[in-house]
Amino acid sequence: MGRTKNLTVLVEVAIIAAFAMALEYLPHSINAIQVNYGLIPVTVLALRRGTKPALAAGLVWGLLDLLLRGLSDGGVLNVVQGILEYPIAFTVVGFAGLVAPAFQSALHAGHKNRAVALAWASVLIGTFIKYFCHFLAGWVYWGSYAPKGQAAWLYSLISNGSSAVGSSILAIVVVSALVLIAQHLFVPKPTQSLRQA
Repeated sequence: MGRTKNLTVLVEVAIIAAFAMALEYLPHSINAIQVNYGLIPVTVLALRRGTKPALAAGLVWGLLDLLLRGLSDGGVLNVVQGILEYPIAFTVVGFAGLVAPAFQSALHAGHKNRAVALAWASVLIGTFIKYFCHFLAGWVYWGSYAPKGQAAWLYSLISNGSSAVGSSILAIVVVSALVLIAQHLFVPKPTQSLRQA
């Protein structure tokens, strides 16, 4: 039974990471704001399974993004910046699962408003930590791209902050709607062994 559950969780982690990566190929830039659609599936997994599976999905997503986009698109300036902005920044989105126990309790008790509020908290936790990593990298490594006379930290705060706000708003709207109309996405079904099925 435990082995079957672990396999189910691993499959979900792989699917979510692949889905988050696929979403990276959709247009997601509006002026200087980059909306990150991948936050949505990782947040759903975080609320469904908790922190550890969501961290694993974020790590796989970050490695895929590094290999498939970061290295070829000039998004990696050096090893430290590359690790910070890809594996680390994407992995920490999984901390959105910190509120998963409270969210699951609210969902099972039928407290929809509380569940939605906890989903908002989940999105904000994951987004804030991810974009804090990007802010640090922007300040330290991308500061030379700041307009003349603008401090590197302010340049990074404006560019990464606007992307964080845009990504948060989109994720909050979509995840809230899913909590209200598709609760089954957040409730893991009991696993069955092949003998029981």
